[in-house]
Amino acid sequence: MPKLPQVSGRQLTALLESLGYTCVRQRGSHAQFVLRTRVGQHNVTVPVHKTIAKGTLSDILSRVALWSGIPKEELIARLHQ
Repeated sequence: MPKLPQVSGRQLTALLESLGYTCVRQRGSHAQFVLRTRVGQHNVTVPVHKTIAKGTLSDILSRVALWSGIPKEELIARLHQ
């Protein structure tokens, strides 16, 4: 698996929006996104910080990979761009 990059909350937000997630609310430094599919809806909370912790980023990408059907490696590659 490729190495996780250091990304900001804004970069992760841009990736999620490009995958079809929409921001439903933001409270303080945390934004909640939702992806509605035929199977159900996936909610994810993103910390809008200068840098996101590696463990937090890994967990968010793993869950997004499950719901979007895009491999985690490809999501990491998109963040590197």
